[in-house]
Amino acid sequence: MSTVLETEEHKALRAAVAALGKRFGRDYSTGLARKGEHPRELWEEAGKLGYLGVNLPEEYGGGGGGMAELSIVLEELGAAGSPLLMMVVSPAICGTVIARFGTEEQKRAWLPGLSDGSLTMSFGITEPDAGSNSHRITTTARRDRGGEWVLSGRKVFISGVDISDATLIVGRTEDARSGSLKPCLFIVPRDAPGFSRTQIDMELQAAEKQFELVLDDVRLPADALVGGGPSRSSGAESGGEDAGLLQLFAGLNPERIMGAAFAIGMGRYAVERAVEYAKTRTVWKGAPIGAHQAIAHPLAQAHIELELSRLMMQKAAKLYDDGDDTGAGEAANMAKYAAAEACVRAVDQAVHTLGGNGLTREYGLASLITAARVSRIAPVSREMILNYVSHQTLGLPKSY
Repeated sequence: MSTVLETEEHKALRAAVAALGKRFGRDYSTGLARKGEHPRELWEEAGKLGYLGVNLPEEYGGGGGGMAELSIVLEELGAAGSPLLMMVVSPAICGTVIARFGTEEQKRAWLPGLSDGSLTMSFGITEPDAGSNSHRITTTARRDRGGEWVLSGRKVFISGVDISDATLIVGRTEDARSGSLKPCLFIVPRDAPGFSRTQIDMELQAAEKQFELVLDDVRLPADALVGGGPSRSSGAESGGEDAGLLQLFAGLNPERIMGAAFAIGMGRYAVERAVEYAKTRTVWKGAPIGAHQAIAHPLAQAHIELELSRLMMQKAAKLYDDGDDTGAGEAANMAKYAAAEACVRAVDQAVHTLGGNGLTREYGLASLITAARVSRIAPVSREMILNYVSHQTLGLPKSY
């Protein structure tokens, strides 16, 4: 794929990560998923090389880059057939939120480990009765004696909790002035009393498992609140009880950018496998099937759509890294939408190109069918993105 808009540093990063991904490959990823194991070896290697924390501040062990660099890492690992889903959550969402809004103590406690991969963090926002509506979150946090917090609620479809040292939980606290509930983010250690998890049985074949979480009066220290409390301001960033909504959306933009990178990498892998097959598979009159427009044109179209979605992802990353959260919000949603649609079509066409072979384990494409479909749903559905664009960009009346 073209890298003409990237710096020489970005091109070098892309090439280095691609080489790492090829050392592991699709067989490594699918083999672990079938056994229910995690890609620890790849995760640790990527961490040692500085790829996992390339977006985090240098003073805390990171690479000092941004979402532009982190999205390159995930895309190239995906294009090699070995994507790391927890990159979307641990360094992109949780690492970004703590780096931007955490107290100094929180930064020192978490960012070095998130940077080198020795610590992992999950992100808990989705609830059974809230879905994509973050305003309906019912997980609540109340202050107790000595400034401690007590959290109660449930979360569903939370990735990688079994391998995470903590989960960044989105809850709501009561505003003493108005009585209304406002969002806040809390760092909940995996072994906190009252914090339990149940694995959700999924048809999706992935190393990263999905969980339902129950917070049964989970007691946390005062400093579990991201940014401290009750409120503080440091330059352009805020922390504490009054900053939860700002923190939440600052984490969701990276989530969408990385979701796009995940989908683009997957789509690239599928197209590349199909092109290899179409160049060598011969059925009629000695010509490879790739010589026929019925095969060639859909693959060319898939390639074009992936390239276009990557451009929007790069725009979103640039806006976010430049501090334009509003502009990044629109672009990140568009990038995620475009990448998911391109990925689904690319995987479908790749499987169709291989025919029966596209459904065999040997060629490694069949497992992508479900994974690609997930990219349309998570972390936000395409319908909610269309709602966002129609309302926020086009100024149309809200339908919900």
